[in-house]
Amino acid sequence: MLHPSYLALGVAAMCGATSVTIAATRPAPAHILVSRVVPPVTKLPHEDAASVAYTIKRVLPIKGAMHMGEFHWDETGAPSTGRVIVTVDLAAQVISIFRDGYEIGTAAVLYGADAKPTPTGVYPITQKDATHVSNIYDAPMPYMLRLTNDGISIHASEVRDGYTTHGCIGVPTAFAKKLFDAVKLGDTVIVTRGEKLDVGKPVTAA
Repeated sequence: MLHPSYLALGVAAMCGATSVTIAATRPAPAHILVSRVVPPVTKLPHEDAASVAYTIKRVLPIKGAMHMGEFHWDETGAPSTGRVIVTVDLAAQVISIFRDGYEIGTAAVLYGADAKPTPTGVYPITQKDATHVSNIYDAPMPYMLRLTNDGISIHASEVRDGYTTHGCIGVPTAFAKKLFDAVKLGDTVIVTRGEKLDVGKPVTAA
């Protein structure tokens, strides 16, 4: 269950720094144990319905809400190979990585401020750069995973209460490195706001 948190959100130096402060209502990070943040997948152009079918088989046994900066990584019992899907729920402020349907990592995240919101959708990872620097804001974006041509990406950030981004998804640095190593170009990232799917249910093409 999500618990609302009323925060004055200062825009952090992720995807560029500003000194703007915005009053906003944001949910506190919450890790949902049974109904997880995995929406129906929109079919990508190079995939047919059969190849998109994906079942969530296991989630990590984490109790309670995660705090900003917290992450968990445990590959015990998960296959060493298989299709990788990353999900991001902006409502819960949680990212998860699944390999062959087994969750192997999850973290609380930052996302875009109201003026530069993080877009929802289904994206392939099109670029990986461990030492990337934003050419727009001249800001470091370690372990960058590019999602869109206009600069939206997942990357290491200082994940703290009151921080937001210029549209990117900011994750703790140690988690970012593990995520960077676990994904490859073309892997799918699904960004939603509050959509969930029960464990054992297939993720199917629209």
